[in-house]
Parts: sequence; structure tokens; C-alpha cells
Amino acid sequence: MSCAALCAPSSSPCRRSSCPPRLGVGGRRWRPSCVRPARAAAEEGGGAGGGGGEGEGELPGLRMVLHDSLDAAGVATAHARSAREGFAAQVARLTTVNAATSIAISRGPDLARAALCVAAEDDSLVSHSSVPLPVESFVSRLDDLSAGFCCGRNFPHSGASPEAFFDYLDRYLYVHKGFRRTSEVADVRAMYLHSVLTHRSGSALMLSLIYSEVLKTVRIYGLLDFSAEIFFPHDLNGLPRGYDKHKSKLGDEPHIMTSKSFLVEILKTLKGTFWPFQSNQSRNLFLNAVSANHHGPGTLGDHQARSHGNISAIEMAAAKAAHHRLMRGVWTNVRFGDMRRALAACERLILLRHDPRELRDYAALLYHCGYYEDCLQYLTSYQNDMAGKSPSTPLEILEDEAVNTLRARVSLILAEDGWSSRRPATNYWTKNSEPW
Repeated sequence: MSCAALCAPSSSPCRRSSCPPRLGVGGRRWRPSCVRPARAAAEEGGGAGGGGGEGEGELPGLRMVLHDSLDAAGVATAHARSAREGFAAQVARLTTVNAATSIAISRGPDLARAALCVAAEDDSLVSHSSVPLPVESFVSRLDDLSAGFCCGRNFPHSGASPEAFFDYLDRYLYVHKGFRRTSEVADVRAMYLHSVLTHRSGSALMLSLIYSEVLKTVRIYGLLDFSAEIFFPHDLNGLPRGYDKHKSKLGDEPHIMTSKSFLVEILKTLKGTFWPFQSNQSRNLFLNAVSANHHGPGTLGDHQARSHGNISAIEMAAAKAAHHRLMRGVWTNVRFGDMRRALAACERLILLRHDPRELRDYAALLYHCGYYEDCLQYLTSYQNDMAGKSPSTPLEILEDEAVNTLRARVSLILAEDGWSSRRPATNYWTKNSEPW
């Protein structure tokens, strides 16, 4: 059973008798009730447009490989597929308008549910559990946390200033409930909402999400009579805090997290954390992956040329170490990478249609897994999207050269006689030990 399932909260219904009626901001009378249904109704009123957004479904002619490849290797993926469908359903609610709306007031996707679906899929990919992560139970826990702020002495008196309101909210979350910030580099659990709700320790992204959920609950019940915004900290220690939007400054704009940028940042952080090739921190992930193929043995055969040129002994050792880890399934330390969760993060970023470079990065991982035909299709799609755009910086020139090199290598592999009769891609997961 997964550790996430063990720490699942009870999903008892909200009790109206637990908090007496009281006057909130604006003098309105309120009783707490189950928050999520009311929020859903409010969001239906705002309308996600039923589609027509920027990130619906897979790209035409391209397939997501991870789940099918695991199925072919005999690994159960029912829970992972269900979680992915839940995430895709929320992405489908992103429209051009609400994608650019602050998480403090977003009426599009349910960001908390989307974050929990990400956690549920990753949990199913790396655990023994036959039970899925209980998303609904953690949704209920988040609703109870939000409703708890509106009860008793946690909420400010009627007519309180915005500054006083946020003082109460900060005290409720960071003192009374004990939420604190932890770096995702030190502990990857800081990027998973269910873990943050359980351990009260998380990244700035997850704390911002929890902060926004409380604000949206207060707004839905008509207890907020001013425009609230959330200041997202870009330093290493700051905490998300609210402020009156009417008093915002020009310099506050970079610290406003939108619905789409929130999802992108979560997935990019997970992708960077689990990327299997991190031998050179000064370069980007794609160049590291291509360098691993070019300078070291491939994971599935000897298709690559062995010309190392002027590569240093350190780079050679790093490439061989990456190969060794991937072939033996070293999953116990995220610093060594995790191919399953890296692929999952890439696929979800592609669903968001955020950046064509995600197609290129995903192709680099597919190459290492032996999915050469899919790799070539994604590289072709990337180059089509980038047609007419010339590289303008030294890094972009290096990346462009690496894409051309990788495409030429894949084309040579596919041109080999009899390649299509072999099934190296299916063998990738069976040659690697399970992640436990």
C-alpha cells in the first residue's frame, strides 16, 4: 500500500453545528458547509467555456507513450490512467482568459484537484499499491481547512481592514495550522499537495495553492468585500501572503501566479527533479540528455557511434553512470532521476501546450527508452512549430544543433534493416528493476 494511502484523511461531511453562525466581512451571516460543491457551482457560472482552451488533449498525430509502454511490459496502469484523465479534464477548462487569471480569483480549472491528480499519477507509477491515492479525501481535507478559517476566532471581526484580514489569515495558516516552507530540492514531497496537507510542509507553489483555496472559499461565501491578490515569493525563504489588489505596485506583477503558470511551474519542477541526466548543471536538461546519448553507450543497444572526440574523462564517467543507473533502475534517490515520473511530467506539459520545446525534451527521453519512431515524430513536430524562427543566442544555436544531431541519429537507427521487427522499447521497463 502506498504511503499516500496510509496517511489519507477521513472524508467526513462538514458539520454545520461545528461552528456557530457569525458575521463576516461585510456583515453577512454565514454558516460553514461543504465548500467544493458551492465552489463548483460558482465556477460553472463563470464558465470555462466547455473547451476551446489552449491545452486540450493530445496533439494530432502524436501519442503519449508512457502508459502504453508500461502496459506492454506488464505493469498495471489503471490508476495512473484515471489520474491522467482527471488532470486532462481540468486542463480542458483552461481558456485564453482564465489561463491568465490569478490563482486568487481563477474560475477555470480546479487547481487543487489538478495538483492532486498529478500526485495520484506519480504515486501509482512508483508504488506497489493496488489502491489509488484518495484524491476526494484530500479534497475534503482542503475544504475543511478552508472552512475552518471562517469559524470562531480565526476570522476577523466585521469591518476589519484588508491588512487585518490578511494578518488573521497568515496567522491561521502559518502559526495555528503550522504550515511552513520547504525546498523541493531537499524533499520532493514538498511538490505534492497531499503530502503538504499531511505534513504541513511544502514548496512556495503548494503553499500558494492552499492560500488561494482559502481565499476563494471566503469569496464564495460573500465574506470578502475587497479585491485580494497573492504575492508569490521568488526567494528561497519567503511565504505566500495576501494583499489588497487596489494597493498593488508595478513591481508586484512578476509575483502574481496565474492558473496556467501555476500548473506549468509544478510540472517543470517535477520534470527537472526527476530528469535522468543531470551531469552538467550549467546546461539545460535537453542538452544533458543528448550529450548522454552522444558520449556514452545507449540504453538499448549499440546504435550510436563511439567517437568521443575531446570529451573529458569526467563527462565520460558521468554519461556511463547515467547509463548504469537507467539500466538497473536506481529509483531510491530523486537526484539520480526517475524515467517514469520524468516522462509523466513531460506528457502533462505537452497537454498544456505551453512551449514547443516540451516536444523536443520529451523526444530526448523517448530516444533513451527506445521509442525511436515516436521520438522522430515529436522532433518533426517541434521543428515544424519552430519553422521560421532562427536561433539568436549561443544556447539556442547549441540546442538547434543538438536537435539536428538527434534527428539524424534516430533516422539512421530506423533505416537499419530489420529494426522494425525488434521490440526494444517494450524491453526497456523489463530490463530495469521496478522502482521499489
